[in-house]
Amino acid sequence: MDTWKDTTATGGSGPLAGLRILELGHFVAAPFATRLLADLGADVVKIEPPGGDPVRQWGEQANGHSPWWSMHARNKRCLSLDLKHPRAREIVLRLAGRADALIENFRPGQLDKLGLGEAALREARPNLVIARISGFGQDGPYRDRASFGVIGEAMGGLRYLTNHPPEETDLPPSRVGISIGDSIAGLYAAFGVMSALWQRDRSGGAAKPFTLDVALTEAMLSMMEGTLPEYGVFGTVRQPQGSRIKTAAPTNAYPTRDGKWLLIAANSDPLFRRLARVIGRPELADDPDFSANPGRLRHVERLDAIIADWSRGHDAAEVDRILTEADIPSTLCFSAADIAADAQYQARGMVRELEDPLIGRVLHAGVVPHVPQAPGDIRWTGPAVGAHTDEVLNEAGFDADEIQTLRQEGVVR
Repeated sequence: MDTWKDTTATGGSGPLAGLRILELGHFVAAPFATRLLADLGADVVKIEPPGGDPVRQWGEQANGHSPWWSMHARNKRCLSLDLKHPRAREIVLRLAGRADALIENFRPGQLDKLGLGEAALREARPNLVIARISGFGQDGPYRDRASFGVIGEAMGGLRYLTNHPPEETDLPPSRVGISIGDSIAGLYAAFGVMSALWQRDRSGGAAKPFTLDVALTEAMLSMMEGTLPEYGVFGTVRQPQGSRIKTAAPTNAYPTRDGKWLLIAANSDPLFRRLARVIGRPELADDPDFSANPGRLRHVERLDAIIADWSRGHDAAEVDRILTEADIPSTLCFSAADIAADAQYQARGMVRELEDPLIGRVLHAGVVPHVPQAPGDIRWTGPAVGAHTDEVLNEAGFDADEIQTLRQEGVVR
């Protein structure tokens, strides 16, 4: 079992080792972006308020701590700082002067009010890459509206589509189940930061400094495939499809005897012929209603009923084995328990058991992407509030007496 290490190492051995990132983030989007970078070896310093990031209190608690936090803040050094204190500005600017990039997700204009606008940050380090994540972006008529990830998901078009077809339900559109809007925005921010750093470094530092403007709404819209182009060309509004897809069949989730769901994607002609044999209905492959994809789409209700009748006669594990042996794309709908027990995830280090000093034994998802030549790692789990305050301030040039004074004045914890 991997164990947590109390280390003063400022980064890992992954491909981003030596990169310094300053996080002024809270909740999900910016912290998600920095976690991705930290997993690949970057030294991430997270500034959080004296009470800690709100995510520390989200979800079920173990010993008063959130298991989500354990993964959300792993590999980060946490500095507890009251940004509203007059002396906080000096500290942030000193840290920015040592950083390659800063990632934040405050509402537009909030950092300016704290004296930490772009001009001040760039005075501290002229070629600092700054990534700003917000609900609607740094300009436009919605700039100052309140927003969370769910707002981005709704305005970006995802929430409209995450439901069963309108004729099948009058329930409200379903949530995906995770903070997908925040996470997608965080991915774009991380990608943008690395793009800007590449341009900065290939020019020898001569390139103009980059400010990245990532909106939750726009991050989601960019993921919506042909939704907008199809509306622009045909005037058609893509509708919720439930568990099917509109362009090919059969692709759906099918029930099993033990109450689970199995995804089957046998939506090419050769795959469907193979599936027809597996379910004991080889004649379907030659039936004009089903032999080609257009016919299967026209008669999808009947086709899905035939497949479901077969799948209900078997337990999930048996169906999964039969389809895998037939080389048909399929899988169970994995729960957390299924993920934790899966041999593929375990073999690739994507389910890792760690010892967290705050909560004890915990499972984490592994590092993505895999980089065999310079693998990222989980160097430590999400730390306690202010765990690295003294260490980070000392590196920034504050001596022990200054740090003690800052603590007494309530600037840091």
